[in-house]
Amino acid sequence: MIALFGLVAFLFAFASKRNGCREVSKPNVKFIGENNLFITNETVSKLLIQNYGGIKKVPKETLVLNELENTLKSNPMIKSAEVYVAVNGTLHAEIEQKTPIARVSTNASYYIDDEGSFMPLSSNYSARVPLVTGYVEKNNLSNVSKIAHKIRMDEFLKMHVIEIHQDLNKQLFLRLRQCDFLVQLGSVDFLDKKINNLKAFYKKNLKDKKLNSYSKVNLQFENQVICTKI
Repeated sequence: MIALFGLVAFLFAFASKRNGCREVSKPNVKFIGENNLFITNETVSKLLIQNYGGIKKVPKETLVLNELENTLKSNPMIKSAEVYVAVNGTLHAEIEQKTPIARVSTNASYYIDDEGSFMPLSSNYSARVPLVTGYVEKNNLSNVSKIAHKIRMDEFLKMHVIEIHQDLNKQLFLRLRQCDFLVQLGSVDFLDKKINNLKAFYKKNLKDKKLNSYSKVNLQFENQVICTKI
Protein backbone atom coordinates (compact mmCIF):
# COMPACT_ATOMS: atom_id res chain seq x y z
CA MET A 1 0.00 0.00 0.00
CA ILE A 2 2.82 2.36 0.93
CA ALA A 3 4.66 1.46 -2.28
CA LEU A 4 1.53 2.18 -4.35
CA PHE A 5 1.08 5.57 -2.69
CA GLY A 6 4.73 6.39 -3.35
CA LEU A 7 4.35 5.46 -7.03
CA VAL A 8 1.27 7.71 -7.42
CA ALA A 9 3.09 10.61 -5.75
CA PHE A 10 6.09 10.10 -8.03
CA LEU A 11 3.95 10.04 -11.18
CA PHE A 12 2.06 13.17 -10.10
CA ALA A 13 5.29 15.05 -9.41
CA PHE A 14 6.78 13.89 -12.71
CA ALA A 15 3.67 14.97 -14.65
CA SER A 16 3.58 18.34 -12.90
CA LYS A 17 7.24 19.00 -13.64
CA ARG A 18 6.84 17.93 -17.26
CA ASN A 19 3.73 20.10 -17.65
CA GLY A 20 5.44 23.09 -16.04
CA CYS A 21 8.43 22.84 -18.37
CA ARG A 22 6.32 22.46 -21.52
CA GLU A 23 6.85 25.37 -23.88
CA VAL A 24 3.92 27.64 -24.55
CA SER A 25 2.46 27.61 -28.05
CA LYS A 26 1.39 30.52 -30.24
CA PRO A 27 -1.30 32.61 -28.50
CA ASN A 28 -4.97 31.83 -29.16
CA VAL A 29 -6.86 35.13 -29.03
CA LYS A 30 -10.63 35.36 -28.53
CA PHE A 31 -12.65 38.58 -28.54
CA ILE A 32 -15.64 38.84 -26.20
CA GLY A 33 -18.70 40.92 -27.13
CA GLU A 34 -19.13 42.94 -30.31
CA ASN A 35 -17.87 41.57 -33.61
CA ASN A 36 -16.35 44.82 -34.91
CA LEU A 37 -12.66 44.70 -34.12
CA PHE A 38 -10.83 47.94 -33.32
CA ILE A 39 -7.73 45.92 -32.45
CA THR A 40 -6.67 42.85 -34.40
CA ASN A 41 -5.77 39.33 -33.37
CA GLU A 42 -2.26 39.97 -34.70
CA THR A 43 -1.83 43.09 -32.54
CA VAL A 44 -2.80 41.20 -29.38
CA SER A 45 -0.42 38.35 -30.23
CA LYS A 46 2.35 40.86 -30.87
CA LEU A 47 1.77 42.50 -27.47
CA LEU A 48 2.09 39.11 -25.78
CA ILE A 49 5.16 38.09 -27.75
CA GLN A 50 6.92 41.42 -27.22
CA ASN A 51 6.40 41.12 -23.49
CA TYR A 52 8.14 37.73 -23.36
CA GLY A 53 10.43 38.00 -26.39
CA GLY A 54 9.08 34.90 -28.13
CA ILE A 55 6.18 33.13 -26.46
CA LYS A 56 6.87 29.82 -28.19
CA LYS A 57 10.19 29.42 -26.38
CA VAL A 58 8.95 30.31 -22.91
CA PRO A 59 8.41 27.47 -20.37
CA LYS A 60 4.99 27.60 -18.70
CA GLU A 61 6.49 27.92 -15.25
CA THR A 62 8.17 31.24 -16.14
CA LEU A 63 4.98 32.92 -17.35
CA VAL A 64 3.46 35.50 -15.02
CA LEU A 65 -0.12 35.70 -16.28
CA ASN A 66 -0.99 38.84 -14.33
CA GLU A 67 1.83 40.68 -16.06
CA LEU A 68 0.58 39.54 -19.45
CA GLU A 69 -2.95 40.69 -18.59
CA ASN A 70 -1.65 44.07 -17.42
CA THR A 71 0.32 44.42 -20.66
CA LEU A 72 -2.86 43.87 -22.67
CA LYS A 73 -4.98 46.16 -20.49
CA SER A 74 -2.41 48.94 -20.94
CA ASN A 75 -3.48 49.12 -24.59
CA PRO A 76 -6.02 51.98 -24.88
CA MET A 77 -8.30 49.87 -27.10
CA ILE A 78 -8.70 47.11 -24.51
CA LYS A 79 -11.18 47.26 -21.61
CA SER A 80 -10.37 43.93 -19.98
CA ALA A 81 -8.20 40.88 -20.62
CA GLU A 82 -7.92 37.38 -19.18
CA VAL A 83 -4.89 35.23 -19.96
CA TYR A 84 -4.46 31.54 -19.12
CA VAL A 85 -2.47 28.51 -20.28
CA ALA A 86 -4.22 25.26 -21.15
CA VAL A 87 -2.82 21.87 -20.12
CA ASN A 88 -1.48 21.31 -23.65
CA GLY A 89 0.59 24.49 -23.45
CA THR A 90 -1.70 26.73 -25.51
CA LEU A 91 -1.73 30.34 -24.30
CA HIS A 92 -5.26 31.78 -24.40
CA ALA A 93 -6.18 35.46 -24.23
CA GLU A 94 -9.81 36.59 -23.91
CA ILE A 95 -10.17 40.25 -24.83
CA GLU A 96 -13.00 42.71 -24.26
CA GLN A 97 -12.61 45.87 -26.30
CA LYS A 98 -13.66 49.33 -25.24
CA THR A 99 -16.98 50.51 -26.69
CA PRO A 100 -16.96 53.95 -28.37
CA ILE A 101 -20.07 56.11 -27.92
CA ALA A 102 -18.90 59.36 -29.58
CA ARG A 103 -16.08 60.61 -31.79
CA VAL A 104 -14.33 63.86 -30.97
CA SER A 105 -13.30 65.93 -33.99
CA THR A 106 -11.60 69.13 -32.85
CA ASN A 107 -7.87 69.83 -32.98
CA ALA A 108 -7.53 66.17 -32.00
CA SER A 109 -9.52 63.13 -33.10
CA TYR A 110 -10.43 60.25 -30.80
CA TYR A 111 -13.35 58.30 -29.40
CA ILE A 112 -15.07 58.61 -26.03
CA ASP A 113 -15.81 55.15 -24.64
CA ASP A 114 -18.84 54.00 -22.64
CA GLU A 115 -17.02 54.75 -19.38
CA GLY A 116 -16.41 58.36 -20.39
CA SER A 117 -12.72 57.88 -21.12
CA PHE A 118 -10.37 58.50 -24.03
CA MET A 119 -10.14 55.82 -26.73
CA PRO A 120 -7.93 56.24 -29.81
CA LEU A 121 -9.21 55.89 -33.34
CA SER A 122 -8.63 52.57 -35.06
CA SER A 123 -7.20 51.99 -38.53
CA ASN A 124 -9.06 48.68 -38.54
CA TYR A 125 -12.66 49.86 -38.05
CA SER A 126 -14.61 53.14 -37.73
CA ALA A 127 -17.58 53.25 -35.38
CA ARG A 128 -20.82 54.96 -36.43
CA VAL A 129 -21.29 57.27 -33.45
CA PRO A 130 -22.20 60.96 -33.04
CA LEU A 131 -19.52 63.51 -33.82
CA VAL A 132 -18.35 65.83 -31.02
CA THR A 133 -17.20 69.34 -31.94
CA GLY A 134 -16.34 72.59 -30.18
CA TYR A 135 -14.30 72.98 -27.00
CA VAL A 136 -13.53 69.52 -25.64
CA GLU A 137 -10.75 68.57 -23.21
CA LYS A 138 -9.49 65.01 -23.17
CA ASN A 139 -9.23 65.02 -19.37
CA ASN A 140 -12.70 66.52 -18.86
CA LEU A 141 -15.24 64.56 -20.90
CA SER A 142 -17.99 64.20 -18.28
CA ASN A 143 -20.64 66.48 -19.85
CA VAL A 144 -20.14 65.23 -23.39
CA SER A 145 -19.99 61.59 -22.32
CA LYS A 146 -23.22 61.95 -20.34
CA ILE A 147 -25.21 63.11 -23.35
CA ALA A 148 -23.39 60.61 -25.62
CA HIS A 149 -24.38 57.78 -23.26
CA LYS A 150 -27.97 59.05 -23.26
CA ILE A 151 -27.98 59.01 -27.06
CA ARG A 152 -26.63 55.46 -27.14
CA MET A 153 -29.38 54.18 -24.83
CA ASP A 154 -32.30 56.06 -26.41
CA GLU A 155 -33.65 54.81 -29.77
CA PHE A 156 -35.00 58.21 -30.84
CA LEU A 157 -31.74 60.01 -30.14
CA LYS A 158 -29.67 57.19 -31.61
CA MET A 159 -31.62 57.48 -34.85
CA HIS A 160 -31.58 61.27 -35.15
CA VAL A 161 -28.57 62.86 -33.38
CA ILE A 162 -25.50 63.22 -35.59
CA GLU A 163 -23.50 65.84 -33.69
CA ILE A 164 -22.86 67.05 -30.14
CA HIS A 165 -21.34 70.51 -29.82
CA GLN A 166 -19.90 71.96 -26.62
CA ASP A 167 -19.10 75.67 -26.47
CA LEU A 168 -16.48 77.46 -24.40
CA ASN A 169 -18.90 77.70 -21.44
CA LYS A 170 -19.62 73.95 -21.60
CA GLN A 171 -23.11 74.55 -22.95
CA LEU A 172 -24.31 71.67 -25.13
CA PHE A 173 -26.00 71.70 -28.52
CA LEU A 174 -27.26 68.93 -30.79
CA ARG A 175 -27.60 68.57 -34.55
CA LEU A 176 -30.26 66.21 -35.87
CA ARG A 177 -30.24 64.23 -39.10
CA GLN A 178 -32.10 66.00 -41.95
CA CYS A 179 -33.03 68.97 -39.75
CA ASP A 180 -31.77 72.55 -40.21
CA PHE A 181 -32.36 73.74 -36.65
CA LEU A 182 -29.87 73.68 -33.78
CA VAL A 183 -31.00 72.10 -30.49
CA GLN A 184 -29.76 74.01 -27.46
CA LEU A 185 -29.60 71.76 -24.39
CA GLY A 186 -27.58 74.03 -22.15
CA SER A 187 -26.27 72.04 -19.19
CA VAL A 188 -26.84 68.34 -18.53
CA ASP A 189 -29.21 69.21 -15.65
CA PHE A 190 -32.76 67.83 -16.07
CA LEU A 191 -31.54 65.94 -19.14
CA ASP A 192 -34.40 63.43 -19.21
CA LYS A 193 -36.99 66.21 -19.10
CA LYS A 194 -35.24 68.12 -21.87
CA ILE A 195 -35.09 65.04 -24.09
CA ASN A 196 -38.78 64.35 -23.52
CA ASN A 197 -39.54 67.95 -24.54
CA LEU A 198 -37.45 67.49 -27.68
CA LYS A 199 -39.33 64.32 -28.60
CA ALA A 200 -42.70 66.02 -28.11
CA PHE A 201 -41.60 69.00 -30.22
CA TYR A 202 -40.25 66.75 -32.98
CA LYS A 203 -43.34 64.54 -33.11
CA LYS A 204 -45.77 67.48 -33.29
CA ASN A 205 -43.83 69.45 -35.89
CA LEU A 206 -43.13 66.38 -38.00
CA LYS A 207 -46.88 65.77 -38.12
CA ASP A 208 -47.50 69.43 -39.01
CA LYS A 209 -44.61 69.38 -41.54
CA LYS A 210 -42.97 72.36 -39.83
CA LEU A 211 -39.61 70.91 -38.72
CA ASN A 212 -37.71 73.04 -41.21
CA SER A 213 -39.45 76.24 -40.12
CA TYR A 214 -37.03 76.80 -37.23
CA SER A 215 -33.39 77.76 -36.84
CA LYS A 216 -33.09 76.96 -33.14
CA VAL A 217 -34.93 74.91 -30.51
CA ASN A 218 -33.97 76.00 -27.00
CA LEU A 219 -34.48 73.34 -24.31
CA GLN A 220 -32.21 74.71 -21.59
CA PHE A 221 -35.15 75.72 -19.40
CA GLU A 222 -36.73 72.70 -17.71
CA ASN A 223 -40.39 73.27 -18.56
CA GLN A 224 -40.13 75.27 -21.77
CA VAL A 225 -39.36 74.76 -25.44
CA ILE A 226 -38.42 78.10 -27.02
CA CYS A 227 -38.31 78.00 -30.81
CA THR A 228 -36.71 80.53 -33.13
CA LYS A 229 -38.30 80.67 -36.57
CA ILE A 230 -36.25 81.08 -39.71
